[in-house]
Amino acid sequence: MGTTERRRRGRRDRGTPSGTGPGAGTGTPPGAVSAPRGIAARAGVWSARHRWTAVTVWVLFVVLAMGLGSAAGTVEVKDSEQMSGEISQAERIIEDGGLDEPVSESVLIQGVDSSTSATDKEFRAGVAAVMAAVERTGEVADVTSPYDTKTISKDGRSALVQFNMRGDPGTSSERVEPVLKAVEGVQEQHKDTLRIAELGGASMNKTFDEAFGDDFKQAEISAVPVALGILLIAFGALVAALLPVALALTAIMATMGLMGVVSHVMPMTDTANSVMLLVGLAVGVDYCLFYLRREREEREAGRDAATALRIAAATSGRAVIVSGVTVCVAMAGMLFTGLAEFKAMGLASLMVVAVAMVGSVTVLPALLSLLGERVERGRVPFLNRLKQSKKQRAATAAGAGGGGTGESRFWRAVLGRVLRRPKLSLVVAAGALVAIALPAVGMQTQNFTLDQEFGDSLPIVQTYERVNEAFPGGAEPAEVVVRADDINAAPVRQALADFRAQAVSSGASQGPVEIVTHDAQNIAIIDVPLVGGSDQNRAEKSLALLRDTVRPDTLGAVDGVEAPISGQVAGSKDFNDQLVGAVAPVFAFVVIFAFVLMLLCFRSLTIAVTSIVLNLLSVGAAYGILTIVFQHGWGASLVGAEGVGAIISWLPLFLFVILFGLSMDYHVFVVSRIREARLQGRTTREAITHGVVTTAGVVTSAAVIMVAVFAIFGTLSMQSMKQMGVGLAAAVLIDATIIRGVLLPAIMALLDERNWYFPRWLRWLPDLTHDESVVAELESGPESGPESGPESESASGGEDHRKAGEQPDPVRV
Repeated sequence: MGTTERRRRGRRDRGTPSGTGPGAGTGTPPGAVSAPRGIAARAGVWSARHRWTAVTVWVLFVVLAMGLGSAAGTVEVKDSEQMSGEISQAERIIEDGGLDEPVSESVLIQGVDSSTSATDKEFRAGVAAVMAAVERTGEVADVTSPYDTKTISKDGRSALVQFNMRGDPGTSSERVEPVLKAVEGVQEQHKDTLRIAELGGASMNKTFDEAFGDDFKQAEISAVPVALGILLIAFGALVAALLPVALALTAIMATMGLMGVVSHVMPMTDTANSVMLLVGLAVGVDYCLFYLRREREEREAGRDAATALRIAAATSGRAVIVSGVTVCVAMAGMLFTGLAEFKAMGLASLMVVAVAMVGSVTVLPALLSLLGERVERGRVPFLNRLKQSKKQRAATAAGAGGGGTGESRFWRAVLGRVLRRPKLSLVVAAGALVAIALPAVGMQTQNFTLDQEFGDSLPIVQTYERVNEAFPGGAEPAEVVVRADDINAAPVRQALADFRAQAVSSGASQGPVEIVTHDAQNIAIIDVPLVGGSDQNRAEKSLALLRDTVRPDTLGAVDGVEAPISGQVAGSKDFNDQLVGAVAPVFAFVVIFAFVLMLLCFRSLTIAVTSIVLNLLSVGAAYGILTIVFQHGWGASLVGAEGVGAIISWLPLFLFVILFGLSMDYHVFVVSRIREARLQGRTTREAITHGVVTTAGVVTSAAVIMVAVFAIFGTLSMQSMKQMGVGLAAAVLIDATIIRGVLLPAIMALLDERNWYFPRWLRWLPDLTHDESVVAELESGPESGPESGPESESASGGEDHRKAGEQPDPVRV
């Protein structure tokens, strides 16, 4: 024990009074605790004193938000608003023209035997039977024969009967069942000679809704009982376990209502709703868990209920606010993408985090005050409970004045080894994460085709592959939307004919190129099957030929003609291009604002820098795991997946924003506890040990909940959902273990007092650290000496820094 530490502890033990401790200069009488300072502390104390008012206001807020949302309704994003560029332009032309494009369907007819030809009698009979069967349903229109439209494959073995669904395109999937059954009936009649199957927008949507709609709902529903079960194990009491879930659910309910109101300004999507549920459950449970665990811990230490709640408000409450604001900033980064889907997800996530944060620092203290010891009700036998015996509590209070135990023996053992050899721990842990992250350098992203997304698990996927094989690009043709002042003018009609001819002659398409003209609206729609089919790279080359060569030489040569090219391939390429362009500004926004927040909230340049570096390392490791498993296929079978050669295009940016935000939950909570221990007079190494081992239990519980919830999505059949679930689960697991349990303490141990370095030229910045003063006051009271807390470094260890012009900033309390 150093001289400074012995002197500090001696003064505290002797009860030496001090006029320079945490309460000095505040007008606080000796031995008394000053009035609560900071938003979190004031909100917690007010809520505890006006508990029924706080609970009533929260319930009214939730009910009012839901009522307003229900009354306002939800405005969903239009196709023309999804993204900028040609896709948006094409959709806008169709919307402006009042065209309600019908949903098209195709029936593939193919000989089972390679010798069967489309000219055979049996084949013709099959075509006629399909046409008659679908027309009898009364649900279709414009049924065409392949012999008239020339939709017969080059080898003569396959043909397409095409038609449109009647009625509202939005409900076509609900009305396609009779048509599918009619086609199945014809297949049964010709099963020995012909292969007959239907493919189209309506049939695909119906199949996916049935196969995966319930799957998604079940995943969302099962997330709640999974979280509750883990909390029950963590707390050992039903009431304590229910509080975090109840807070998260009410925050989600309120946000759902608010989303309806906000959607009239910024339209929402179904995906945004699902992401909001995930994020809301994660942060809602986390924030409540942090707060409740600290309040219980202080009671274990022998505090009275009011003091325990006040400490929880000033410490965990403050950590919740800092973390919540940081997560909100991260989510706001998605608003810079310019993509409607991302903007909706970002705004919805931001709102649910803000609501959960407010609920955690207002209604939660009120509920804890109301429940008191009843929070321990519903105790589960044989599980570790928060409530200890009187003997344990007395021993804890006598042995350490720094709060309850809440310590993890496992993490204490790990920390002992890390702190004994911090350099080795840093090199091994950082080296392992860098090695895991390296494959991300070669990450390939793209929007998935049907077979990549679902594999061969559905019959309709097999039909999709057969159509693409027989008619390259026919399953997902490029769509050229042409608008002119007069669509029937001679120059325009000639340009349309030239475009059709050159699309094939240029090698971009093998045909048939179909043109549908809408005279009243002066619009023509051209469907161009792209060479390359489901091979995205080849199909994009064909698209480039159409956009850069064929269109300028034909339609582009006529004045007043607009001809944006859309379709699945064009949409995927344009989406990727816009997403790539948004990466730099989103990354910069999130990183810079997170850095500034850490700087203000911890008054340490070192803490701010290490926070960013550790979070980026965590995200990089998650990218590496995604690339290894899903792009290269190494170990993919272990998670029920397969290597598809790419990562879904929206996932890297989505993961960065979500993980950067959620990682701050743990980081702020752990570092706040380390800093708090430092304020109480511990050395940096003692503070690291205390901070990590006392937060390990709650961080582990929170991480297990997140990993379990995200892993549920990893069990879905869609490759994109598997990638999201595995990526999020792996990143959270890495962040809560290697990052917070090894790297963070190793770095802080090596930096020692330099952790608190704050240059003089930054001291004009606002000081947001003072909420923690209540703990230092309660720990030291009138007994603290002038050397208590980090200020003592200016008289001891900090002298070295002064010589170098780098004096650690005294922590304001």
